[in-house]
Amino acid sequence: MKIALVSDAWAPQVNGVVRTLTVTTERLRARGHDVRTITPDLFRTLPCPTYPEIRLALGAGRSVARTLTDFAPDAVHIATEGPLGWAARGWCLREGHPFNTSLHTRFPDYVAARTRLPAEWFWRLLRRFHAPAEKILVATPRLAAEMAGRGLPQTHIWSRGVDLARFSPNALPLLAMAGLLRPIQLCVGRVAVEKNIEAFLQLETPGTKVIVGDGPALASLRTRFPAAHFLGALHGEALAAAYAAADVFVFPSLTDTFGLVMIEALASGTPVAAFPVHGPLDVIGSDGTGVVPGRTSRVGAISPNLAEAVAAALAANRAECAAYARNFSWNAATDQFLASIPPTPLQAAA
Repeated sequence: MKIALVSDAWAPQVNGVVRTLTVTTERLRARGHDVRTITPDLFRTLPCPTYPEIRLALGAGRSVARTLTDFAPDAVHIATEGPLGWAARGWCLREGHPFNTSLHTRFPDYVAARTRLPAEWFWRLLRRFHAPAEKILVATPRLAAEMAGRGLPQTHIWSRGVDLARFSPNALPLLAMAGLLRPIQLCVGRVAVEKNIEAFLQLETPGTKVIVGDGPALASLRTRFPAAHFLGALHGEALAAAYAAADVFVFPSLTDTFGLVMIEALASGTPVAAFPVHGPLDVIGSDGTGVVPGRTSRVGAISPNLAEAVAAALAANRAECAAYARNFSWNAATDQFLASIPPTPLQAAA
């Protein structure tokens, strides 16, 4: 099958969206599908205002249209609501070509956090973008229900996976975290206002706080919270080592749709503490035992009081955390992605 995947988020950006799309592309190609990615690295770009590490491909509409026309895809998947996503959406509508979209971030809430404008203004734009899609892929049933309530009922579940070969309790702990006062509380992600990392750094909890990641708020937070350890962005074995070295993973975000870093931490044997919001509720569960039926062992804790969640999560068994993470499979997620694509005429005839 010829699949066009359009995304404004792509390497060298480091985030869960990019990781999801790159892994899915690799898995689809390994299954024999011809995947054409239409991403910012193919175009001249400008830095996104207030977020320069995100590059926006402006004025690329004709190039996107030409690429799609020449490729003649069986399926078009538009992953983001940026300039490339809008250009691909326009081509599909003009050509009468069906397309799917996916909702990876709570874009209206992110923009509202940065601009202090009402989030509902941006939800209107998001509804307009996704409304013509055949399917809107979302990570959790909870998000699907919210989208239905916002007038977008055509959702399809596309969960997430974790690389169990890389993220494991057997990973050697990160040397830079050796000797830190325990319990070591780790937060991994973009260091930006929408990730609510300040709520983590303000906790009056014993031990050491460690932040892995880069972003526009890094310099400010490093100055304001000198006792915390900011390690910058880590990748591959170094990131796995950071997860394995921590006693608890703290996920303070209020705006994520899933939170891939949570299952990476769990696969490393590290329990998760979070607020009771989208993402944590769909991974850790309201009682901290996960969302797989029949489980009774704690893998983390959720509470409006994040300090209480940290204390409760520290009681979790690390082996149980790692065992629970095995429920999240990239192969299963790729199956879900393919199931969202309607069969081509030849496949339907067969």
